[in-house]
Amino acid sequence: MNLFSHFRGARLWAATALLPLVLTAADQDLGDINRPGGANLFAKPIPVYITGYSGEVDSVLKNDLFFMGMDSVPEAQANYILSGKFDGSQIEGSLMDKVNKNYLTRQAFRGGNARVQAHTLADTIAVALARGPGIARTKVAFKAKKGQVSEVFISDYDGFNLQQVTQDSTLTVAPCWAGREVLYYTSYKLGNPDIYYHKLTTGERHPIARYLGLNTSAAVSPDGQHVAMILSKSGNPELYVSDLGGGNLRRLTTTPQEESSPCWSPDSREICYTSRASGINRLYRISAEGGAPRQIATIGASNCTEPSWSPDGKLIAFTSQAGSFRVCVVEAKGGEAVVLVEGEDPSWAPNSRAIAFVKRQNGNRVLSLLDGYSKRTKDVARVWESTSQPSWSR
Repeated sequence: MNLFSHFRGARLWAATALLPLVLTAADQDLGDINRPGGANLFAKPIPVYITGYSGEVDSVLKNDLFFMGMDSVPEAQANYILSGKFDGSQIEGSLMDKVNKNYLTRQAFRGGNARVQAHTLADTIAVALARGPGIARTKVAFKAKKGQVSEVFISDYDGFNLQQVTQDSTLTVAPCWAGREVLYYTSYKLGNPDIYYHKLTTGERHPIARYLGLNTSAAVSPDGQHVAMILSKSGNPELYVSDLGGGNLRRLTTTPQEESSPCWSPDSREICYTSRASGINRLYRISAEGGAPRQIATIGASNCTEPSWSPDGKLIAFTSQAGSFRVCVVEAKGGEAVVLVEGEDPSWAPNSRAIAFVKRQNGNRVLSLLDGYSKRTKDVARVWESTSQPSWSR
């Protein structure tokens, strides 16, 4: 994510209203997404019959399992049966193979509220059916905007348990997770767009990049050792890499055009980013140690920005700004791009199946979730006027 895109729609919404996941009226199954050779990019959902639950617990389970590659279906159509109950203090669940009657898992969970217990059971089911890692207990950080002010918020992946992280009363943008307890983001708190480290458990925060000009788009490597960022300290927005604290800064690109939106390969060896070196926005990859960048072919999609590398390393999601804004995916090595949905700002879930992204509605932006296989989307939270720039925790 780059700072220029922050101004494209930097509308921030405070915690005035929090809505659960809601399937929008326009949402529907738009068919399979296929590779050029015909093989599915995403695995077909596993049909599961869910019985014994009601109310919030039933709804949470079905939402969680949907985004982890399982469809809730009538018993006659199911391959597996998830049965159990919630008695107000404990949730129980047994997953049985419908054909051979074998139990894949039988679990009971206590502690926390009903949602936490349902999320925990859903993650257990996902692992049992080889659709893990579970994502039900993950978080999403994002920017919310109101008027000329934007702040960083976090919530459960489904929009519940909203927390406001910053109160800078200025432009605070581009959040990025570093593990489960630390965020990096850019804030104008001191008058310049500077990159901050922020430990959520203690409130500790300090700047790690305060160079003259633009300091933005921090992206922490999956191994937790380095930060990629965009700095204009040399006069032009270029790609840099540093230690987590901002030390040992190294410049990776040198072009007369701007670079933006870095993201890391899962093995932390390469960085994908956007560059206008060829005249329009294209995707490139470069070794984290430096060297010559390589353009990533995105056949069928142009003006490509905001890449996000899937945790399994196979795909790169990105925004194509050709006419309308569209979230697309392409194989990491490059090739034919596949349009997933109208929208922007994609961020992969840890399971490399679900994607958090942003819809434009009535002049504002709305945070939504996407199932890669079906292309079905569900809107998440509403905070202040507009939400954007999601970052899904790993």
